[in-house]
Amino acid sequence: MADTEKVLRQLSRAMVEREVRAPLTFEEYLQLLTANPQAVMRNIFQIFHDMVHSYVGEGADEYPDDPESINFVNYDCRKLFVENSDRPFFADRLFANRLMNHVAAMKSGARQNKIYIFEGPPGSGKSTFLNNLLMKFEEYASTEAGRCYEVVWRLDRRILGRFKEHQVGAFMEKLSHLLDEYELEPQDFPDNKSALHRSGDYVEVACPSHDSPILMINKAHRRAFFDDLFQNDSFKWRLFTEKEFDWVFKDSPCTICSSLLQALLSRLDHPSELFKMIYVRPYRFNRRLGEGITVFNPGDRQMKQNIQTNELLQRKIDLLLRDSNEVKYLYSNLARTNNGIYALMDVKAHNAERLLDLHNIISEGIHKVEDLEENVRSLFIALMNPEDERTIEGVQSFTDRIEFINIPYVMDLNTEVEIYRNIFGKHIDTSFLPRVLHNFARVIISTRMNIKSDALLEWIGDPSKYRLYCDEKLQILKMEIYTGHIPSWLTEEDRKRLTAKRRRRIIAESEHEGDRGFSGRESIKIFSDFYSAYARKDKMINMSHLVTFFTRWHKELKEAIPEGFLDSLVHNYDYQVLQEVKESLYYYNEEQIERDILNYMFAVNFEIGSVEICRFTGEKLEITEEFLTGIEGRLLGGKADYDNRMAFRLETQKEYTGRALTQEILVDGKSPKETHLYESLHERYVFNLKEKVLEPFLENANFRRAIKDYDTEAFKTYDKRIRDDVTFLINNLSSEKFKYTKQAAKEICVYVIDNDLARKFHV
Repeated sequence: MADTEKVLRQLSRAMVEREVRAPLTFEEYLQLLTANPQAVMRNIFQIFHDMVHSYVGEGADEYPDDPESINFVNYDCRKLFVENSDRPFFADRLFANRLMNHVAAMKSGARQNKIYIFEGPPGSGKSTFLNNLLMKFEEYASTEAGRCYEVVWRLDRRILGRFKEHQVGAFMEKLSHLLDEYELEPQDFPDNKSALHRSGDYVEVACPSHDSPILMINKAHRRAFFDDLFQNDSFKWRLFTEKEFDWVFKDSPCTICSSLLQALLSRLDHPSELFKMIYVRPYRFNRRLGEGITVFNPGDRQMKQNIQTNELLQRKIDLLLRDSNEVKYLYSNLARTNNGIYALMDVKAHNAERLLDLHNIISEGIHKVEDLEENVRSLFIALMNPEDERTIEGVQSFTDRIEFINIPYVMDLNTEVEIYRNIFGKHIDTSFLPRVLHNFARVIISTRMNIKSDALLEWIGDPSKYRLYCDEKLQILKMEIYTGHIPSWLTEEDRKRLTAKRRRRIIAESEHEGDRGFSGRESIKIFSDFYSAYARKDKMINMSHLVTFFTRWHKELKEAIPEGFLDSLVHNYDYQVLQEVKESLYYYNEEQIERDILNYMFAVNFEIGSVEICRFTGEKLEITEEFLTGIEGRLLGGKADYDNRMAFRLETQKEYTGRALTQEILVDGKSPKETHLYESLHERYVFNLKEKVLEPFLENANFRRAIKDYDTEAFKTYDKRIRDDVTFLINNLSSEKFKYTKQAAKEICVYVIDNDLARKFHV
């Protein structure tokens, strides 16, 4: 039987550890501020920014050395939207970059007087996105790293009880009527002027607007105060110069705190006594209680009475301040999310009214509460379907305050696959040949894309040159770019023409896609039908199954798929698997490749007919046209004509003298094999060698049979050379690089041979 006393002690200890620590004095807060100003001096926009970055981290750029990079990086949003979530939200690369850019702008202060509307079609996951975002914000704000602070006043009866003699009579007459109500005894005031000495020594007044303690310092004195408080370091420079800290010098405390400041300063002998009454505690965000985070659904009716007060606390304040009526403890519900998050879950019904009510509040940052002006500096977020935009049509001054953030259906094929894995289990990968699962995602995403891309056509020009790898509308190419990948089948000329400006134009087109086609819910239903129809233990799902599903079994789905897309997808798949088989079969003779490249780099600098000792290999070279042409055949392919070879030779010589030798080797001290030129030539050399690697095996029927018999007793009957070649091929395909299982490797090799892919792509 459990020791209940011990269990309760452990529970109590855990509760004490989580208990809110006692409020800090203002002086203790300033010590905390000087020790870690970056973390302590934050408003809601800075905290929100830090929260997102703490969960997402820095994005990964697959092409860090690309001079035409547009910082379109791969952000890992799983900690923010997926982990520990009942309903995960999967942010694709496009949306993640969009979100991170807006979050950065929020922090900078450039877009703080706005409402952020996340707009997307039904089924795009908007509600799941917002719920998970708010959950993680509440979680982050409860940690040490996410803590921010608010003011709580402790009005000291001992100090405020020091009345002048002529005031004592009138005060005591009024006090006698209130003693019972406030649970005070006459002995609490032994000489009618002295202080109280028990826990009731003060009246605690929490700021309902969650004001930052910094705002308690008069605006006129803040610059001088922080100049004295902080040392001359990088943070102080940022504080006084960067727009993200404008709020520190411009914002005012709420009307309640402002009134208390004025009332107390007029009564206290010295301002130092005022700061002894200002305490600081962590700002506790609680969505369920509407504290710091408030979320309204369309069906939530508007409150009839939006003004709140506390009559008992008001009378206590009046008593301490001698019924001066200087401090009105009056505020609205908006105060509870000041310096917090105010969210509308779908702008329709009552939420449409709320959105319009926010017009003046967002633009001016002020809300009228009876005759008082209440400060409202909140992060306003709303969700909206495109058809609901009519709610704000015709209100130009309001639309200027709206920042739309597109949240469409998933447009990144890797994210689409992650959704299937999350719903159906990661084991689904074992049922597919590599690339087939992602090709299913490509089919789904093709229905969500625009048919025509002006940005791609301006860049590529004639799409027909890629007919063996891509569809004529270039959707397959665009999908690759949306994932951050630049396909290897692009020509070098087009790769060089992919400037930062062109790349931005392509990415910008995603803002107008993803609002049509198969929704998220529909794609899950379609995948469920596809997977249940073809998943088998003895046979892997291949491209034939994929094409058959959309063209024969579910012809109604084909109508949504762009014409010719499926055929182009098969061509693209064939090209990719052919390259994988070639690379897996290719034996690298690295020493020979190295010698050829180094000799060529050296030789192009001399006249035909020269005899020189290569400074890199030590070999004696007879520099003839045949010598250079032989290596250029491996670098450019056998069909390169004279003009192409001469142009390439001249370009190589220019790169060698202008950069490789003079800068990288002589100045930077790199070895020749570490230069950019060597790496580029090596990549070309290997690529062209792989192009012919399958030729010796295509006419050999035993090679195909040996692949099918691999890992069986029959395999032992084949010639040793064939056995070695097949084993080498299967093992390479089964490596970490390509991730085929042995069964999948066998199937894909037979597929490549039976469909004669080597000749199909031979150029």
